[in-house]
Amino acid sequence: MKICLWGNIGKALIGQTSGGGELQIALLAKGLARGGNEVVIIDYKINEEFVTEDGIKILPIRGYNNGIKMIRTFTHRIPKLYASLRDQKADVYYCRIRDFRHIIAWFASRRVKGRFVLGLAADLEIMSIGMRWNNYYKTHIHKPWVIFDGVLSEIVYPFLLRKSDAVFVQHEGQQKMLLKKHIPSIIFLNLIDIASIPEVSDSKHDYFIYVGWLDNRKGFTEFVEVIRRSPQHYFKIVGPPRDKSASKYYEELKSFPNVILMGKLDHSDALKEIASSKALISTSPLEGFPNIFIEAWASGVPVISLNVDPGCVIRINHLGEVSNGNIDKLLEAMDNIRFTPEFAARAKEYVEHHYVLNSGRIEEINKIFMDLITREAKTGINEKRVVSKKNEFLSY
Repeated sequence: MKICLWGNIGKALIGQTSGGGELQIALLAKGLARGGNEVVIIDYKINEEFVTEDGIKILPIRGYNNGIKMIRTFTHRIPKLYASLRDQKADVYYCRIRDFRHIIAWFASRRVKGRFVLGLAADLEIMSIGMRWNNYYKTHIHKPWVIFDGVLSEIVYPFLLRKSDAVFVQHEGQQKMLLKKHIPSIIFLNLIDIASIPEVSDSKHDYFIYVGWLDNRKGFTEFVEVIRRSPQHYFKIVGPPRDKSASKYYEELKSFPNVILMGKLDHSDALKEIASSKALISTSPLEGFPNIFIEAWASGVPVISLNVDPGCVIRINHLGEVSNGNIDKLLEAMDNIRFTPEFAARAKEYVEHHYVLNSGRIEEINKIFMDLITREAKTGINEKRVVSKKNEFLSY
């Protein structure tokens, strides 16, 4: 079986991920390759092809950046991306992270009689355009590509949701949102490579940690309020500011004696800081299924979330606290939460059972993709719900 993926993924395969969505695509590629499949990634950010230790072939798009700016998207980039995807003649084309260019992969899949899979990376992707405006477009209005891609994505994405041979969602909440639109889907849990999680010994676990971009979309304003109201607690902040208001708050926090601003860290260094913390704090108003949550639990660290509880996993599995948008409750949770060996063992076991890229999960990934190419297109594959007895894909 041959699977083709595309995007800025090559660096994520060598430990230099640019984001959570890219990391998930890279881990899926590893799982498919370790399952004995031929995996090819078309990467528009690299200049030379290479092959990873798992046998994943990373191919550049020759001439992708040629042409005149402003019009080369149509004169060079789209045609060359289409040709690169089509020429792979893959059995399955997989796309993730909202982008209008996924329609090109869909056309390529139809041209070679392959299958097309669309994976969700966030709840916001299937919410109303008003929600996307308030929580994304509005804060990136100064970026021409975001607006250009956004306008075309609003046209293309509903089509792809309905015309894909399968739609993968991260949790039951996303599945329910799509069912309201009469779009069936498969719950496909996020992946984690447990080898990347550091072993931390003799840590005091005496600070709370925030990890991610610092902007309104990630709830940084609310996090600053949490800090102002918590002089008794210590905080580490990993990530750079991404908008004007966040930059202003960032400068203000430099004078706080209980705050350490760490800036942008390598993924491995960020994981070490998480593993040494008392708890991970999230103030994001919306997410999908944050990798950072899984990475915290894999380190034995609880999550305190202001709003986000994907698929209610935090509540159901007692993996931290959720405050339902109430900052007072979040502050109370911070005062009461304790790092314990018992919690750490239970959280690690939960991650091992559901998210680790192990032999059982690789077998299940293979089965899902094999089902796509052994069934005729649109003869029930979207209605198929894959249930794992071992990893319980639909345990929520």
